[in-house]
Amino acid sequence: MSDRESRPERDPAGPTVTVRVRDARDGDADGDRVTDLDVERGTVLRDALLDAGLSPYARLTKRVNCGGRGLCATCGVRVRSGEPTSDHWHDDLAARFGYPRLSCQLRVDEPMTVELVEKVVWGGRE
Repeated sequence: MSDRESRPERDPAGPTVTVRVRDARDGDADGDRVTDLDVERGTVLRDALLDAGLSPYARLTKRVNCGGRGLCATCGVRVRSGEPTSDHWHDDLAARFGYPRLSCQLRVDEPMTVELVEKVVWGGRE
């Protein structure tokens, strides 16, 4: 994969930015399904994913979660590029122990690439 393919395009003047979503669980021949989303700046990543039909949740937590308040830690994603500034208590743990970041606590202000992660503990994804 070229460097250009791994980074979304940057348009600093536009009202929207590109979020590239890699979903390895629904892989195509290359092993990943990639979806580019045009997201309005300031949108919560979890909301952008759900609006696009891309759930950050496992099968069981799709219905039972904290609704985006940053309490249940079930909406984690791996930020591969364009990582936003840490400002939630879980971000320190994510950085320290390699946990996924909570999509409900990430605001999309710049282009980024995220990966939806498999969540075996909470029942895996459909």
